[in-house]
Amino acid sequence: MTDEAEIQMPPATASAPVRGVAYEGPPRPPVSRAAADVQNMKQLIELRWIAVIGQVLTILFAELVLRIDLPLAPMIGILSSLIGLNLLSLFRWTTQRRVGNLELMAGLLLDVAALTALLYFSGGASNPFVFLYLLQVTLGAVLLRSWSTWTIVIITCLSFGWLVMHSEPLRLPADGIADLFQLHIAGMWICFVLNAGLLVVFVSRITRNLRIRDAHLADLRQRDAEQDHIVRMGLLASGAAHELGTPLATLAVILGDWQRMPQFRDDPELCQEIADMQAQVLRCKTIVTGILLSAGEARGESPVFTTIAGFLDALVAEWSARRGFDGLAYEKRFSDDRAIVSDSALKQIIGNVLDNALDVSPLWVGFSATHDGETLTLTVRDQGPGFVPEMLEHFGKPYHSSKGRPGGGLGLFLVVNVVRKLGGRVSAENAPGGGAVVTLSLPLSALTLEDDRVAVA
Repeated sequence: MTDEAEIQMPPATASAPVRGVAYEGPPRPPVSRAAADVQNMKQLIELRWIAVIGQVLTILFAELVLRIDLPLAPMIGILSSLIGLNLLSLFRWTTQRRVGNLELMAGLLLDVAALTALLYFSGGASNPFVFLYLLQVTLGAVLLRSWSTWTIVIITCLSFGWLVMHSEPLRLPADGIADLFQLHIAGMWICFVLNAGLLVVFVSRITRNLRIRDAHLADLRQRDAEQDHIVRMGLLASGAAHELGTPLATLAVILGDWQRMPQFRDDPELCQEIADMQAQVLRCKTIVTGILLSAGEARGESPVFTTIAGFLDALVAEWSARRGFDGLAYEKRFSDDRAIVSDSALKQIIGNVLDNALDVSPLWVGFSATHDGETLTLTVRDQGPGFVPEMLEHFGKPYHSSKGRPGGGLGLFLVVNVVRKLGGRVSAENAPGGGAVVTLSLPLSALTLEDDRVAVA
């Protein structure tokens, strides 16, 4: 299957109700900046749960194993505050799914405050877990804007300095702790392992969220460029259609006059040629009308109500007659017919795909349709050479043509964008036994009225 057919339209808008935004190609989760910030807040909530569990275990170890007398009441109060903050954050996230830079910074500052308070009651700057401040600084550098990150740096430095001068000394057991220095080294090692492990896990997750967000933004910029390209093409086609209307009408009048002249009327061969010319002029006028209708310039047109089967049967009959081809293997693989609004733009882009298939497979083209009540799936197959790898890589991009013509490659570009406008997606692949397969998946909601109460014509 090649990439281009006779382009009968570039529809700037579709005539059927258009809802939703589509994505063609391998699915990628769309993550905006706001969604990425929400994901990052979820990471902070998860990290806070881990911190609470770790701090509880550390307190139990110090009390039960090392027999260090800690001020449990204020420390339990601090941990309870962290648990309450997490529950509040979860409730906040479920009720309002938007998180800003200030909220992320506030969450990190509260974590710094809780860590400072716990360190104050457990030895201050001499506590080996004081280096957990670096975890907060690193997360701030990844998540926050520059001024917010420096705020975290300054506050953690001030907190560390304050702990050097102010802290509650550890109340060691009466018989002391053997080799206290080695215990301090072990604590520093545990702190290092925690810092390294948590940084690798959570920074990796956060940077992955940011990469997905950046990729999504790049996709949006690409789509904006494509939409701008389609608008310019639509304006060009619309202008050409207006200009062609007058000469086509003149040709139709002249051919009608010729048909009534004796010298033409009495010659069967000339009469047949005039009839063929009139048919081609009528076809050109139909194409021009379709362009104007797709561009939204045909006023007073009522929507045409039909069914899936009726729409596809009419499309196949019209395309087969236009191409003079009777080898189309047409199959409807559904029994539950649905009422839809006939979409001229959709009909034209399906015709483009069928034209592409016929160009490379003149003896056989397959066309099948199925739906599951929510999605209409149209599949076009051919027995041609298939897509070359470069075409599959740039599938649906403008000016990537296998026909080698300047300015080619717009057929599938329009197909992809019209289907995307309708909320669907287009995929292309080479069949295992040879030939190409193009699949159009469309939500039926984009082809039906919202109340779904239509009179079938």
